[in-house]
Amino acid sequence: MTEREQDERLTIRQAIGLMIQHLRKRAGLSLRDLAEETRYGHSYINRVELGTQLPSDALMAALDQRFEMGGTLIQLLDTVRGGSVQEYGRTAATREAQAERIQVFTSSTIPALLQIEDYASALLRTARPKAPKGHFDEAVVNRMGRQRVFSREERPPYWAVMDESALKRPVGGKVAMMRQLTHTLKVAEDPDVTIQVLPFERGEYWMLGGSLTLLTAPNGATLAYVESFGSGELVGSPKRVVELSQRFDAVRGLALPECESLELIRKYLEGYQ
Repeated sequence: MTEREQDERLTIRQAIGLMIQHLRKRAGLSLRDLAEETRYGHSYINRVELGTQLPSDALMAALDQRFEMGGTLIQLLDTVRGGSVQEYGRTAATREAQAERIQVFTSSTIPALLQIEDYASALLRTARPKAPKGHFDEAVVNRMGRQRVFSREERPPYWAVMDESALKRPVGGKVAMMRQLTHTLKVAEDPDVTIQVLPFERGEYWMLGGSLTLLTAPNGATLAYVESFGSGELVGSPKRVVELSQRFDAVRGLALPECESLELIRKYLEGYQ
């Protein structure tokens, strides 16, 4: 991500923050006053006003009601999130196709580059229940097309860590999961592919409920893509990328070694057969 692209991404959050700050000051409220009225922490609202964090749906609804905006703030957040996630996703997919190294962590699903069509279709259908069939079909084709990265003449090393819940949850049904895990084990035979599983016994950990992708470009620069509950964020700041890389390393350290991970996948596969 270029410095300009990073600035544009931040401007979205800053614009929302400045609007909220303007509404607060126009109402003659301090941060603590607004926090007390909306029952949200003043430090949280301050981060939103500074543009370092997008507000949650609940906070935006509370602010919309407090400032009598008639749903304008809620609609603004929906528009920004929808457009941003799609754009960030497209950019991440482009960088993924060009990457020299790909590292992925997922806390609830099989990583996208390992998914078979039945599995991906079930996930995308659930995520976009009201999407027109044409859009849905396009999304499935695009996801499957991303796997062409494994067909490159000089394919990148791929390291995936997934939570055990991804194996236990029968996305698409038992037959689809049987095919999915069979495919996963087949991909794992590639010497450039490493797959690990983070077992339930490890308990809580950072990124529980989200996912992280680290894409290293030919010039050595790394881009991070963080997803959680329908929101996505591209991170290009070197400092933050280092922090996210360290957290990926920490999660990878908690995961089972590759041989034990593949054995666990085989046990789940037997359960679906």
